[in-house]
Amino acid sequence: MCVWGHMQPYQTQTDRTSQTGPSRARQCVDPLTQVCLAKSTSMAFLHEIVARKEQELAQARQLRDLKGIKAMIADSPAVRSFSAALRNGFGLIAEIKRKSPSGGEMRAENVERAPAAYARSPVVKAVSVLTNATDFGMSIGELQRMRAAISKPILRKDFIFDEYQVYEARAFGADALLLMANVLERDEMKRLFELSREVGLDVLFEAHTKEEIENIPEGAVLYGINSRKFKASTKVFSDSRKGADLSVELDTFELVRYVPERAIKIAESGVGPAQVPEVIKLGYDAILVGTSLLKAVGGVEAMLREFEEACRP
Repeated sequence: MCVWGHMQPYQTQTDRTSQTGPSRARQCVDPLTQVCLAKSTSMAFLHEIVARKEQELAQARQLRDLKGIKAMIADSPAVRSFSAALRNGFGLIAEIKRKSPSGGEMRAENVERAPAAYARSPVVKAVSVLTNATDFGMSIGELQRMRAAISKPILRKDFIFDEYQVYEARAFGADALLLMANVLERDEMKRLFELSREVGLDVLFEAHTKEEIENIPEGAVLYGINSRKFKASTKVFSDSRKGADLSVELDTFELVRYVPERAIKIAESGVGPAQVPEVIKLGYDAILVGTSLLKAVGGVEAMLREFEEACRP
């Protein structure tokens, strides 16, 4: 039975999609990295984001080749355990971004105040930094800035599909990175997971369906269930900027029952203070929160206090 009942996605103040046949046609976004996505009109929006990320990656390679990125790692600060930070009671992975496809522009004053607010808040266990400049307004350089401002572990959140991006995350000060099961095939996730562990990074795997959860490689510790519907139309994402986030389905969080029992379980997207008790009841260890903090009319600090209250036992 659905525990969410008539609960609506959190309103801000201002899946790989199901297959319809026995096989799936595939196409490559870019011949250089051979990143493949399901050929489906319902995946067009995600396809566009990944294609734009391909362009960003090409520009990054022009600035620094792989040899140069690897050389930077020697001077990077020691990695802090992202997973250990989430084992000490329920809390938030608080996100920093300047905009998003679903939420539009964040409040500039909240983005500016967020690093200090996240550093102070006892409910914030770790911080997520978007490094997608085109769609989220944050470049890879933000990792270094946030690393200097915040002592808590930092997640590089991006559309990651290339080994270069793994080395880049480590070189710029990330403690963990995100791998998305609706972007990567099983063997791609395994390859990038192994490389991430080699350079000392934790990996948060993100899934939207039972099939995606099953594709996550053995040995994974961090599982994120994202209620965001990347299969939603561009219009849905546009309409979501005007009020309630129509691009999330909170029932998706019930997929947690398919996640290994010993895993650290994270609920992503659409969770406000009112939804925290239900998320805890489902067995999650943390929530990843961004838009509700960064678009809060009353300020990011006031919204953090609401989350602190909601997370109390």
